[in-house]
Amino acid sequence: MLGMRIAALGAWVAAFLLVAREAWADPPDPSAGQARWLLFSSTDVWHEGGFAHGGVLWAPSGLDQQGLVFKLQAGGGLYHYTSGALGNADVRGELISAAILPGYRFVRDKLIVTFFLGYDYQHHKLTPDDPSASLRGAYNGVRTGFELWYEPSPLTMVAADAQVSSIGPSYNARLAVGLRLFDAFYTGPEIQGFAAGDNYQQARVGWHLTGLRTGTIEWTTGAGWAIDSDHRSGVYGKLGLYTRH
Repeated sequence: MLGMRIAALGAWVAAFLLVAREAWADPPDPSAGQARWLLFSSTDVWHEGGFAHGGVLWAPSGLDQQGLVFKLQAGGGLYHYTSGALGNADVRGELISAAILPGYRFVRDKLIVTFFLGYDYQHHKLTPDDPSASLRGAYNGVRTGFELWYEPSPLTMVAADAQVSSIGPSYNARLAVGLRLFDAFYTGPEIQGFAAGDNYQQARVGWHLTGLRTGTIEWTTGAGWAIDSDHRSGVYGKLGLYTRH
């Protein structure tokens, strides 16, 4: 555990030095009125569990500008899986996670790509305890990921994001495309997958609505069909909220 903590800290420091060097070479333009903070939260549910996450992203040069970024995120949730080691008993997994993710944002016209690399913490509690599970208890590791937003035309968008952790390993990934309607929001299909090591995996296909604004809040919703590693399937739903400051 100590070696993993040292490796995670080393990766965090290395990432910070790399992005700081880039930011120093190309200093930010502190434009007046430019939003630099993004607060976000999301929740999703289906009949076998659910998750909720939240956090903040800070971009010193501005959220729409190229430069250094820092992201803090935390969350948790519930999942169920069937354990062959326990006679096909149903195991309830409870996950708590947190991450510190320095990164760098690249902006090219209508394309924005942000890369992250940093420290990851996860705690998995299993009821009943499953000795065959790959994730049990508390772990420290390294998390990396990216976020992409692209507008090929005034009426279309492509969004993608993924994160991978050395813990497990575990991951989540999403791809969505959309068409702008009523000059108010984008809507279209999405696919998503995530895994908590060997404990649990899930894949989703659905439909999303992205970018609907009410005041200072931006909304994202989605719904569709999910199937997990135990071949259980059903409807999922999710909601995300964002605000800039």
